[in-house]
Amino acid sequence: MEEKDMASIKKKALEEGRTLVFIDESGLTQKPHRVRTWAPKGQTPLLYHAFTWEHLSVIAGLSATNFYFRLFEGSIKSAQVIEFLEQLQRRIAGKLLIIWDGAGIHRCKRIRQYLAGQEGKIWVERFPAYAPELNPVEYLWAYWKERELPNVCARDLWHLTTWAAQALRRIRRKRERLICAFWKQAELYL
Repeated sequence: MEEKDMASIKKKALEEGRTLVFIDESGLTQKPHRVRTWAPKGQTPLLYHAFTWEHLSVIAGLSATNFYFRLFEGSIKSAQVIEFLEQLQRRIAGKLLIIWDGAGIHRCKRIRQYLAGQEGKIWVERFPAYAPELNPVEYLWAYWKERELPNVCARDLWHLTTWAAQALRRIRRKRERLICAFWKQAELYL
C-alpha cells in the first residue's frame, strides 16, 4: 500500500470515528514448526510427532491497542469469518474499518452480503496483491510460530489447540510492546 493510500485510509477512519483493524488467517498442523535449539554436545535433539492431515486454523484482528483471535478446526470458511466479524463488533465499540488481503474467502458472495447488511458499521479495504509485508498480523503469526510455538510436538489436535491458544494469550499479555513492534515492522506508524 502506498503511503498516500494508507494516509487516506487513516483519514477516513478518523473522520468517521472508525477503529482500524487488520485481519488475516493462518494455520497450524501437528507437524512442529522447527527452529534451531540447544542440546548437550553430541546429542542431536529429536522431535517426535504424530503427523496427521488434521489442522487448526486461526483468524486474528489487530488494532492499534489490542488483538483478537479465534481458533477453528479445519479450514476457515465464510461462516467462520462472519462469526469473527461479529465477535469484533461485540468487543470493539463503534464502527470498524477492516483491512485484509484479497483472499477468495474475503470476496465471496456470503461475506459481501453480510457486509452489505451491516449498514455501514463495517467498511472494508484490501491490501494490494502480493503485499503481506504491509499487514502487521503477518508479523504476529511469525512471532507466534517462531517464539511461542517452536518445536512443539502435539499429540493430537486438542493439545495443539490448547498450546496455540495459550501462546496467543501470552502474546496478548505483552501487547503494548509487541503490537507496536508489529506496526513498525509493517511500516504503518499510527
